Amino acid sequence: MAKPLALTSGEPAGIGPDITIEAWQRRNELKLPPFYLVGDRDSVGKRAEVLGLKVKLADVRPEEAAAAFADALPVVATGQAATARPGQPDDSSAAAALASIRQAVADVAAGRASAVVTNPIAKSVLYRAGFRHPGHTEFLAELATSGGRTPQPVMMLWSPTLAVVPVTIHLSLREAIAQLSSELIVTTARIAVADLKARFGLTHPRLAVSGLNPHAGEDGSLGLEDQTIVAPAVEILRGEGIEVRGPLPADTMFHEAARKTYDCAICMYHDQALIPIKTIAFEHAVNVTLGLPFIRTSPDHGTAFDIAGSGRANPSSLIAALRLAARMAAARPA
Repeated sequence: MAKPLALTSGEPAGIGPDITIEAWQRRNELKLPPFYLVGDRDSVGKRAEVLGLKVKLADVRPEEAAAAFADALPVVATGQAATARPGQPDDSSAAAALASIRQAVADVAAGRASAVVTNPIAKSVLYRAGFRHPGHTEFLAELATSGGRTPQPVMMLWSPTLAVVPVTIHLSLREAIAQLSSELIVTTARIAVADLKARFGLTHPRLAVSGLNPHAGEDGSLGLEDQTIVAPAVEILRGEGIEVRGPLPADTMFHEAARKTYDCAICMYHDQALIPIKTIAFEHAVNVTLGLPFIRTSPDHGTAFDIAGSGRANPSSLIAALRLAARMAAARPA
């Protein structure tokens, strides 16, 4: 039997419990891979009551989750209670969310689970509790540190119709431009290519690299960064045998015909990458962290406090994240 996926609880006051319960309820209809929730059983049970749903929960060890999955939603306890009510994070929220992430990563590292799938966290809640990372991605990299070496994580947003990788992520636009370098573009693209080969089954990944400025700088008249930073990076990658084009005008990279010419778009900053994929595939896009020694996927949305516990949360992105994690785990080299 395949190892189950470890699903984190996310922010207990958000929609993570809602979409987890609904995904499990649709497990047979959608033929979902077995997963277990890492969190507080009482909290999940109370959310099911709020939603008016009868859900059988099973306290299990990770090794027992796959066998229990058909009859009950498996829950692996962290020992950290979550008392927050829907839409109202409290003092237990940050500790519960972080304990869930830590344990899920530990389970995968120990071979008890095949991949980590993370429910959304509320960074503002974590920051108030002293969390010092910009987000999930950077925290996962710290957890993956081994021998004093921390891997460089790369964020990919993936859907069946478009995959994008932003070179700079959670930075102001001014700071993103200041930090952009040929070296950073090359390193990011190398990591993307390695995982596209190893975990997505692409023998020869094709990359499209966006320009930074409108019209990719218009031969320098709209800024020199595309000539001095982006173009040299593309040449380095091409010299390594990677199939890559760019810098390309970002405003013409994402229409249907253009998307057929590449497997992944490497973009210079957060919104340049995320606006097109959230426009094209908002309900089915998956956040994937590349460059880690384990697989991590996540829904491409936030905690949605305003609809938590209402029954209106859409589980589509979580379902896509579960399916993609299982696919990547199956493709992973032995």
